[in-house]
Amino acid sequence: MTCPVINKNEGKLDRILRIIIGFIVLIVGYTLFTGIAQLIAYIIAVIALITGLMGFCGLYAIFGITTRPKREKQQANK
Repeated sequence: MTCPVINKNEGKLDRILRIIIGFIVLIVGYTLFTGIAQLIAYIIAVIALITGLMGFCGLYAIFGITTRPKREKQQANK
């Protein structure tokens, strides 16, 4: 089931990298930072994880960017 308002604009590699980076930032934030720096790391990690899992980036949508291959876009429109 897909949401008609949110069209995926991230390709597979983009999504995988966001999820990996999200976990790394989460771990680094937990182990190395304290206070505000830790909070900022957590926020960045959560944003990376959510966008990676959903396949949608709001900034990409604003600027009209997509990393999805043309073939993927055509299959999604069917």
